[in-house]
Amino acid sequence: MDNERKNAMNGGGICTGAYGLAIIGSAVYFIQHATSFWGGVLGFLKALVWPAFLIHKVLEMIKL
Repeated sequence: MDNERKNAMNGGGICTGAYGLAIIGSAVYFIQHATSFWGGVLGFLKALVWPAFLIHKVLEMIKL
């Protein structure tokens, strides 16, 4: 099997794990600070998308 296929089968590796832990950690944070059920649902949704906003701000700051 060539290296390209092996890399495709392995997935994201450590980056995927770090991203997953960040989502879990942020979900716990947002849900703990929720004052209602729907606040908890909104917190979970925020946990899924906050990395996109973070990357957007970083790229904006370095003017890319």
